[in-house]
Amino acid sequence: MKTVAIQALKTAAPPPDLTISQWADEYRRLSPEASAEAGRWSTSRAEYQRGMMDAVSDPLIEQVVLMTSAQIGKTEMINNICGYHVHQDAAPMLVVQPTLEMAKSWSQERFAPMIRDSEALTSIIGDPRSRDSGNTMLHKIFRGGHISIAGANSPSGLASRPIRVVLCDEVDRYPLSAGTEGDPVELAKKRSTTFWNRKIIMVSTPTEKGASRIEKAFAESDQRYFHVPCPDCNEEQILRWENVQWENGDPSTAFYCCPHCGGVWDDAKRYSAVKRGKWIATEPTRIVAGFHLSALYSPWTSLSQGVSDFINAKGDPMRLKAWVNLYLGETWEEQGERIDEYDLYERREVWDGELPDGAVVLTAGVDVQDDRLAYEIMATGSGHETWSIQYDEIYGDPSSAELWQRLDEVLRQTFDHPTRGEMIIRSSCVDSGGHYTQQVYNYARKRAGNRIFAIKGIGGEGKPIAGKPTKNNIGKINLFPVGTDTAKELIFARLKIPEVGPGYCHFPFSHSEEYFRMLTSEKKVTKYFKGRPKREWVKVRQRNEALDCRVYAMAALELMGLNIEHLAKQGRNGVKSSQVVPKRRAFKPRPNNFVTGY
Repeated sequence: MKTVAIQALKTAAPPPDLTISQWADEYRRLSPEASAEAGRWSTSRAEYQRGMMDAVSDPLIEQVVLMTSAQIGKTEMINNICGYHVHQDAAPMLVVQPTLEMAKSWSQERFAPMIRDSEALTSIIGDPRSRDSGNTMLHKIFRGGHISIAGANSPSGLASRPIRVVLCDEVDRYPLSAGTEGDPVELAKKRSTTFWNRKIIMVSTPTEKGASRIEKAFAESDQRYFHVPCPDCNEEQILRWENVQWENGDPSTAFYCCPHCGGVWDDAKRYSAVKRGKWIATEPTRIVAGFHLSALYSPWTSLSQGVSDFINAKGDPMRLKAWVNLYLGETWEEQGERIDEYDLYERREVWDGELPDGAVVLTAGVDVQDDRLAYEIMATGSGHETWSIQYDEIYGDPSSAELWQRLDEVLRQTFDHPTRGEMIIRSSCVDSGGHYTQQVYNYARKRAGNRIFAIKGIGGEGKPIAGKPTKNNIGKINLFPVGTDTAKELIFARLKIPEVGPGYCHFPFSHSEEYFRMLTSEKKVTKYFKGRPKREWVKVRQRNEALDCRVYAMAALELMGLNIEHLAKQGRNGVKSSQVVPKRRAFKPRPNNFVTGY
């Protein structure tokens, strides 16, 4: 009874005097496998971290939102919050990562080394290898509390135990729903409803505007920005990318220019300014503490590296989107979701011979319809510049062997390259998601040695263009999942590139207007699932075979795992002579087999 009373008094005791940053400075040790700067923690190394961590230990603040770039120390701050509550303010905690695999990775690679190397924690949380420790990879027990570690895609990890401190990491990478249970962030928050002194921390780099969880949470917060004084004029300011300059396209000349006095800052001056900075709230009356920070404040990212990454990304919308998210810590807003098919039609071109000089490898994508097979043969070159070599449709009954024999003729073609000689189609993907699944399985099974693969499109954000195969199908063949949303996003981003070069899409003069209508037949829209925004591709026209074929041709390239840049430097197409098939007559389908205009 006496023991219970003592424990109750400890639980009811006021919070400790130390803030999280003070605790980290005194007790935290950085592990060599998790940090390039192993040893004693120093908050002054990145001064902006002080206000972010101490907001969590402020008894007047219940919820903290961190919308930031990469490379500013988010994970280590999460570790400090956990270590503080283990050592100073014992509480039941929940750490939620986007997936169960990432949760295990954080536990093994980041949290466990911190426990091992921070002496203040080692004696509190037992070694999970000890038989009586009571600890597992996803559940750590200590006196007065515990840490549960879960994936946002695992409903069971978000249920049961009451939680006082909830840490949600990379919330913009969470699935829309944890199984059928609903929004994982809301499920995690519900775990803390019984605690008067609960803490909810949401952390993430942002993604797309309008569909970003962290953007919405930050917009509802007091919106704090880190203001730094100019080393020359002492004017306080938020560091902005528009004030970064460089000369003659050379990243090594990068500098920051003060908008008030025109003073030039190198990295040393920038670091000095950040050490003297402070957080200022834009909406100080709001009760949620929200912090926004870009990599311009990071002591681990030089201005020259930021400029180099920007220069390399600016010609490719997909890479630029990643740079905006990960470097600026801002959401990406699409400028005009639809592509004008007539603009693409007008830029058709003629190249000498069967293949353009830049072609390095040929792949094909085949879409199966009820009365025909549609296919595209695509050439890819350095920087993933692409050329549509052929697009056609073979009419017939997909249940008949004759139609598949005619597809064989298409995929066995060889093409003359001006400098590389004869080139073959290196890989092909055939969609099995229609009404003729068994026929596709039979076709692919017999031709796997020729790199002809059965695939199935999988919707949803973040799926790889070509995933690992499974034999869990009626044909018991290797069936490859294709992330259609990811592929379409990349295709539309590349279609927007206006200048010839990396990522640019070329089309032959022989392609009709109907081809371009099909290629641009979808757009990305925001839909709402139980009140949560979700970005989806929807048809704006009924026919979309050209777009699907392009997706499958891209997947065929991904499945090869080729080093395009290496092949581009070779004199031929990078295949052994035994892989080059004898010259065949170019495939000439019957005129009445095709859509008018092809």
